[in-house]
Amino acid sequence: MRLLVSLHLLLCFLSGTITSSIAARGPYAMRISCGARFNVQTPPTNTLWYKDFAYTGGIPANATRPSFITPPLTTLRYFPLSEGPENCYIINRVPSGHYSIRIFFGLVDDPNFDSEPLFDVSVEGTLIDSLSTGWSTQDNEQVFAEALAFVVDRSASICFHSTGHGDPAVLSIEVLQVDNRAYYFGPQFGLGLMLKTVKRLSCGSGKPKFDEDFDGSKWGGDRFWNSLTTFSPGSDKAISTESAISKTSVAPNFYAQGLYQSALVSTDVQPDLTYTMDVEPNSNYSIWLHFAEIDPSVTKAGQRVFDISINGDIVFRTIDVIGMSGDSNTALVLNTTVAVNGRILGISLHPTSGSHAIVNAIEVFQVIVSEASTQASEVSALKALKSALQLPRRFGWNGDPCVPQQHPWSGADCAFDVTQGKWFIDGLGLDNQGLRGFLPGTISRLGHLQSINLSGNSIHGTIPSSIGTIGSLEVLDLSYNDFNGTIPATLGRLNSLKILNLNGNKLSGKVPASLGGMLLHRTSFKSVWNPGASDLWASSFFCCKSWRCSSFFCWASITHSLFNMLVETAAKYSQNAKNNSRKRGSLCKSKDPFFTGCSDDHT
Repeated sequence: MRLLVSLHLLLCFLSGTITSSIAARGPYAMRISCGARFNVQTPPTNTLWYKDFAYTGGIPANATRPSFITPPLTTLRYFPLSEGPENCYIINRVPSGHYSIRIFFGLVDDPNFDSEPLFDVSVEGTLIDSLSTGWSTQDNEQVFAEALAFVVDRSASICFHSTGHGDPAVLSIEVLQVDNRAYYFGPQFGLGLMLKTVKRLSCGSGKPKFDEDFDGSKWGGDRFWNSLTTFSPGSDKAISTESAISKTSVAPNFYAQGLYQSALVSTDVQPDLTYTMDVEPNSNYSIWLHFAEIDPSVTKAGQRVFDISINGDIVFRTIDVIGMSGDSNTALVLNTTVAVNGRILGISLHPTSGSHAIVNAIEVFQVIVSEASTQASEVSALKALKSALQLPRRFGWNGDPCVPQQHPWSGADCAFDVTQGKWFIDGLGLDNQGLRGFLPGTISRLGHLQSINLSGNSIHGTIPSSIGTIGSLEVLDLSYNDFNGTIPATLGRLNSLKILNLNGNKLSGKVPASLGGMLLHRTSFKSVWNPGASDLWASSFFCCKSWRCSSFFCWASITHSLFNMLVETAAKYSQNAKNNSRKRGSLCKSKDPFFTGCSDDHT
């Protein structure tokens, strides 16, 4: 393991309060009881949970609580694969700011359901959790996912992604505002990063608690603290106090006083305090250590001094809690960020002089790089396309089309714009999907498209002329649908187009002259079998590379007049090549008035 950052931030919380205006209104808090038809208040704190809303799909059902730390709610919402692989809660009108977002998982109260679904969870397009086998038997952080994230567009997005192991089931969602500088861990802190809660431990405490159980500040985000009564049996002892603790519940993290009223202290049997836990390898972790000298036998500086190591590397030297906090019964918080290459994170406190080591609480967060979002205009265009094409529910198409990168939308290809730092859509592949709607003109808002394949559906209506404004388009396949009307002349503006397939529709009228130049620029144009068309012939025309038929490039069904126009245009710009071809006897001809193939023979 190597140290990525050792900030050695000394957060003594000497003083500090939020501004009076913020304090007066309090933090934003939204708690949703998933599947509930009415608002619910739960004991013992009468916490208000709003009835279910803001979901993109799913089915409400009765719930089984997997753990005693799970909120005492009786309903949930689950998302069968028929609703799509991605389903979300999109909560609007959320004030811009910093939030603790927590999702509790549930079990459907029905013996016919998978007893333990496994799925992925993302917040604001960033994957924060992948449920692992056995989560429903735990009484710890495995029964929920939690992350600290910034909301900048007044909309919080929480999505659930099927992985093929049961239907995602969600009991509750909490979006709780915290201070904008809460858990500041150095220069990297900000919009580009999230902190995923991995572990919170209240040392020496007898049972798990939430901030509300500690009577903590609402600005703390109602954190869950699991209890840790010993690091190793016989190696330490738990102590506690009822004395008031100074310098708690202050900005930016607002820790509750009760968190510091218990602790674990090492003994002569084992002078070091050591805690180890499993973590994801090759990740960065922000570690927060909490201290208050509550041992009545230690009353002044110098009586208890220790070093702190993480995975064998000393990150804090000569820690003297009283000396650094200013007094006994006074809170001290230390933070450092480390890179862990292996799967074990070990925290050790080693006494260097005086009494034994002490620790009151531990917090561990995984530092996650936030995913860049897809350009808003393209997301809007895809949603309009979803509605117009009557995309089946099994597609989902909820959340962000391109992120998390592990779960992009099916049928939409993504690329990243390094300059703008945004994703965009460069391909649509929705062929043979049973689509029965129409193609909206707003498809032109997907201005980076290189390929559109909607073939083999039952899409009706006219081909929107706005497609001609997608300058990057190379492939347009609308074959075997129910398109009617004429071929838009604007398609002739698609200078990058290489393949144009319109056959198998109900098109009518003449092929626009503007397409002639495309054929000469080696565009494959197919418009066969358009019943009822007055001037679209069901025959073939091969465009030959450099007018040499031994290497044909493309073919099209065109009118006789358009064929003549092509030949005249070719003659105008390629007279010499054409004459040479005639002399060699290698000009493509056919037995019909139109070319039907390329051959070395001619008539």
